[in-house]
Amino acid sequence: MPHQDPVERRVVVTGPPRRTRRASGYYRPRTEIDEQTTLGDTYVRSLMRSQLRAGLTVFAVLGLLIGPLPLLFAAMPDARRVEWAVLGFGVYAPLVLLARWYVRRAERNERDFVRLVEDR
Repeated sequence: MPHQDPVERRVVVTGPPRRTRRASGYYRPRTEIDEQTTLGDTYVRSLMRSQLRAGLTVFAVLGLLIGPLPLLFAAMPDARRVEWAVLGFGVYAPLVLLARWYVRRAERNERDFVRLVEDR
């Protein structure tokens, strides 16, 4: 004859809830970021990646612009005035333009990130 269990017991576990379920359709990226979930981490890494991409772009353009200058100066013997003119005036304008582009790009990345987090 098979053994029958007496009445099944229920076990009640008490403690703070680990996570509440979201209502369907409820989505808050800010909450994901604050709770440091995988999705929130993905949002923050996306912002950091876009800021890094802008910085590396500026660095690469700057390297291509200024990197060949020593070779150019070595090819022109006795051209001290030209060197100072190029370094003092010729490089200044591209540096300012690169800086302006970088600041605008970084601000736009941050605006897009805030728009993503705040709206939805």
